Amino acid sequence: MSKIFPMRFTLFKAYIGLFLILSFIVRCSFFIWNFSEVDKEAFTLIETFGIGFLFDIATISFFAIPYLAYLLFFPKRFYGSIVDKIITYFGFSIGVLIIFFSFFGEFTFWDEFQRRYNFIAVDYLIYTYEVVKNINESYPLPILISAMLILVLTSLFIVYKLGYFNKTFKSDTTFKPKLIASFPWIVIVVISLMFITNKQADFSENRYNNELAKSGIYSFFAAFRNNELPYNEFYKTIPKEEAFKTVKASLLNSKNAFGNANINSIYRTILNTDSIQKSITPNVIFICIESLSADFLSEFGNKNNISPILDSLANNSLLFLNLYATGTRTVRGMEAITLSIPPTPGRSIVKRKNNQDLFTIGEVFKQKGYERNFFYGGDGYFDNMNTYFGGNGFNIVDRGRGFLLDKNITTTRTNIEDDEVTFENAWGVCDMDIYNKVLKEADKAYVTGKLFFDFVMTTSNHKPYTYPEGKIDIPSGTGRNGAVKYTDYAIGQFIKKAQQKPWFKNTVFVIMSDHCASSAGRWELDVKNYHIPALIFNLPNQQPEKINKLASQIDVFPTLFSALHWNYKSNLFGNDIMSMQPQDERAFIGNYRKLGYLKDNKILILDEQKNANFYSWNPSDNSLTTIPSEESFEKKSISFYEVSDDLYRNEGLKLKRK
Repeated sequence: MSKIFPMRFTLFKAYIGLFLILSFIVRCSFFIWNFSEVDKEAFTLIETFGIGFLFDIATISFFAIPYLAYLLFFPKRFYGSIVDKIITYFGFSIGVLIIFFSFFGEFTFWDEFQRRYNFIAVDYLIYTYEVVKNINESYPLPILISAMLILVLTSLFIVYKLGYFNKTFKSDTTFKPKLIASFPWIVIVVISLMFITNKQADFSENRYNNELAKSGIYSFFAAFRNNELPYNEFYKTIPKEEAFKTVKASLLNSKNAFGNANINSIYRTILNTDSIQKSITPNVIFICIESLSADFLSEFGNKNNISPILDSLANNSLLFLNLYATGTRTVRGMEAITLSIPPTPGRSIVKRKNNQDLFTIGEVFKQKGYERNFFYGGDGYFDNMNTYFGGNGFNIVDRGRGFLLDKNITTTRTNIEDDEVTFENAWGVCDMDIYNKVLKEADKAYVTGKLFFDFVMTTSNHKPYTYPEGKIDIPSGTGRNGAVKYTDYAIGQFIKKAQQKPWFKNTVFVIMSDHCASSAGRWELDVKNYHIPALIFNLPNQQPEKINKLASQIDVFPTLFSALHWNYKSNLFGNDIMSMQPQDERAFIGNYRKLGYLKDNKILILDEQKNANFYSWNPSDNSLTTIPSEESFEKKSISFYEVSDDLYRNEGLKLKRK
């Protein structure tokens, strides 16, 4: 042991031990937290905690390098000097604080996402204002910070009383023993950098066991390094021409006319108008509701009566009963809705470079003479929303804090002023305030005779779940049910006020969630946690109807365009749900790594290790059962994802300029 940890390395040994003990406690805490979901078979648990220990060793080896460098090269004659003591006490204190802070952060992240740190945590580093404010509003931060500082001081006191500082300062260890002791940790770092990847922790079909096996800090830096995943490099592929041929054949019907069947493009003309049915151009207000899972609505079995307005609207609209979000974050929903595209691996296109001048649904509205507006109750700088929407022809209405748009973007930006705000939290103004702004801007457009398409992104159904008091019978900040009920209430007030407007009769309302409240589950992709509600209200000449066809978030606006009998140029992957034949029904679901193609209660899941796993999905208990692969199913799944990624990377999603 003296060779591994010579006397000069005594404090280093204490730091290693503290990290491993705390990491084990965190892993056990998460195990207890999701005890009912974890695979508790003895060998699996041994593997879970064994892999976890190895990842912990790899993680702490990176932390060890700076201190090892200091121990290795600090001259022996200065051991215990005032300089040595200042550097050692300060460095050890900062190191312990970082450990406790990261583990504290893991608990808050697990509470929200049921996962170790991932690319979302990396993104949150950029948007510290919203994130810090959200944490402050969601948790008793002064108490937690005080507790964390007490734990740090307690750890320092225990280490001091055990004599670790004293032994370190009174050591007479020479350079050679220090070099020998440092060598294993350097080797571990090199091996970790060259051969260890975070995905190697994914050893089980149970997602919770995989997450337990990971180390949060290691996962964070792995996500930092790997938030771009070019499909062709990481995923199973087929020849590009074959992939395009398969996708175009899936999109081809009596309404589609491809200009050139041999070109690797899906750009085409959609024909929805005939001699009997004439196109109509009502105003369109799209409400994208934050985190609204289908099972919050009574229509889908909820017994808590937290969505009476949406339940009422559902009975008076085109309601899509079997529709699935493509992803697990707002920007992924925005990508799917605006681009009508299957999810691409890595971060959402909304957050990437080269995401301007794309063919979005806004371009279809532009073809019909609409003004396009994006409304957001917070600062649209968050998650790159303003750059994306502004760069694709939308005017911006948000609660700006001074962040400027990209200098190359020419668009109108309107601020939600202080006197227009009745309530605001970390994510922005309450839903009723943003709806009042929408009403005000719609009145202006009506006076000038402009057709308008409004994309409205809500925020109230998001942690910390706070909203104006006295509006509903659930106190603000008490949980998700209250946030859902306030969200529902605000929609009701908005529709009620809109009905008094002269433009109401000529306005269609589309309401859909961006993603579910939670995507966590034990499976690779938890299918049930992608099921969202979507409806189209006040559509002219359309009787209420409930449509049970399996469909995707990307299909809603192509369905609206068909219902309005529009002919238009299209670069969209979505289909008209109403005219779907059984063989056309499918849904795309995914996260930043896994890509799923759902059809006929079967799902093929592609991952970045070039695997294609085929399952039977049981909707009654949401379970996945491995089944033999079907060649045609796999080919179609791969084709859609390969083509969508190819079009983005090779500018096939760009507007076709004359």
